Amino acid sequence: MPPPTRLVALLGTVVQQQRHLRDLTQSQLAELAGVSQAAVARIERGDRTPSIAVLEALLAAMDVQLTVQVEPLDAHLDARIAQLAARPLAEQIDELGLDRVLDRLGELPQVITGSTAALLQGAPVPVDALEIAVRWRDSKQFTRWLEAALGQRWNARWGEFGGLWLEPEEQGEHRWSTRYGEIRATMCDELPETIEVRHAGRGYQVVPLVELELTEPRASELLRRYRARQLAGEG
Repeated sequence: MPPPTRLVALLGTVVQQQRHLRDLTQSQLAELAGVSQAAVARIERGDRTPSIAVLEALLAAMDVQLTVQVEPLDAHLDARIAQLAARPLAEQIDELGLDRVLDRLGELPQVITGSTAALLQGAPVPVDALEIAVRWRDSKQFTRWLEAALGQRWNARWGEFGGLWLEPEEQGEHRWSTRYGEIRATMCDELPETIEVRHAGRGYQVVPLVELELTEPRASELLRRYRARQLAGEG
């Protein structure tokens, strides 16, 4: 099966978010809209392109409607980067609850990587979860922490958290929701080399930008877009 297009995935996310805001199950939404629960699940996962009629029925059942507009390709990312560049970094760190999550991780050996590491090094890239690197040999300790933090693992099949074993050794994305916020982990044999950056008197061990660009595709793409904006501004 080919991967879902960005639009199909976006529509699925919109339906899921609106359903969650109203505390509806997939079955309840399906009944209100006159479709099957399986159809709702496939749409939210991005496995099925909904017809306009079905999409309108789902949204109408939640008292909302779809509006359509066009924008330059991936303009949402450029707009988000521009917004973040205008905000103090301390404010973004606080908004993410970064210090709280790191404090709760306690003695678990880990380093900050991905977009979170890029942000802490001054690159205003979107971050929606703490991204860390954890060694495979520490996975049991990590699992115990996830259990204590009421963790739920991301279930890509159903497009929501829950329904999967917590352990990093199990198949699936290394992404969990916890009582302290969302965490994404890169499991590795050895922790990568880091540098320390300091903000508000606190030190953070982060993977350097040059290494992120070589090893983290998502962070690398965001950094590329940020630097392109910088060059455009200088020009």
